[in-house]
Amino acid sequence: MKTLWLFIAALVSWPIAALAQTPFYQGKTIRIVTGYPAGDVNDLWPRLIVQHLPKYIPGNPNFIIQNMPGASSMIAANYVYTVAKPDGLTLGWIAPTLYFDQLVARKEVQYDWSKFSFIGSPAQSEHQLYMRTDSPWKNIEDIRRSAEPPKCGSGGATGTGFYFPRLLEETVGAKFNIVLGYQGGGPIDLAVEKGEIQCRAMTIETFFAREPFHTWRKNNFVRSLAQSGRKRDPRLPDTPTIYELMDQYKTTDQARRVAAVILAGGVFGRPMVGPAGVPADRMQILRSGFLSVLKDPALKVEAERRNYELDPVGGAQMESLAKEVMAQPPMVIERMKKVLGN
Repeated sequence: MKTLWLFIAALVSWPIAALAQTPFYQGKTIRIVTGYPAGDVNDLWPRLIVQHLPKYIPGNPNFIIQNMPGASSMIAANYVYTVAKPDGLTLGWIAPTLYFDQLVARKEVQYDWSKFSFIGSPAQSEHQLYMRTDSPWKNIEDIRRSAEPPKCGSGGATGTGFYFPRLLEETVGAKFNIVLGYQGGGPIDLAVEKGEIQCRAMTIETFFAREPFHTWRKNNFVRSLAQSGRKRDPRLPDTPTIYELMDQYKTTDQARRVAAVILAGGVFGRPMVGPAGVPADRMQILRSGFLSVLKDPALKVEAERRNYELDPVGGAQMESLAKEVMAQPPMVIERMKKVLGN
């Protein structure tokens, strides 16, 4: 009789044990909301990743990409933070500099940058400012001396197209007229081709990854005037860094500190995030899978073919940096408000 009861108990408990061993993501779909239009590098990057990511997530979930462009990806960030459930099934691919808006207390912000669940980034990103070659501004000194500032395009006040020119203005006195409201990089580049504007700040990676920039460089249509890294990118050996320019123009310590906070966005790179409060075990799965997929041979071959950079940043590092950049004294925040036009 005892044996019979043990047998019955085993039958009853078996489904429970089997269920407990089923991976959470098995049979589920993970949605990645990207704050960029279709065809943008920040749309193509997550699409490349999800081609290979399922095999690195226990349970092999499906993935879908949802485009939610606007306001330099703030719309997507607000959605992920306030609407999406913190269950690890809705993630965001957003701008690395959205913490600017929170620091300067813009009313549109509905997120807390330091509380996002950071998954990782495929690369850190440095930036450069290009200028039409036929414009009268051949270098930063020309811009400093010009009575009429060049027109640069940007989607919003947290995009590279806005903050890098404004940072050059704050640190070395090069003034720009920044035209806002473009829905992605493509419309900005088209406006440059049409002569409506003369310049744009953007990632170096994108500048060397796709058209129209291959053709532009070949035809000497644009030149790079400044870059954001501490060292010159090998692909831009003749373009001074902002740090070289700050040394040249004897930038104050206070302005340099503001620059350090703003340029930290380059470390966030192309961040994949989740809402606040994603369970720790699912965060570990997502972070581990993300770093693993960036080592996938097939992904690496395709990334190289597209001239995409691979310099991964882990979610834990991003989480720590997020807390650091949000802990700024009032003096720095007031200077940032000036830079960002708040």
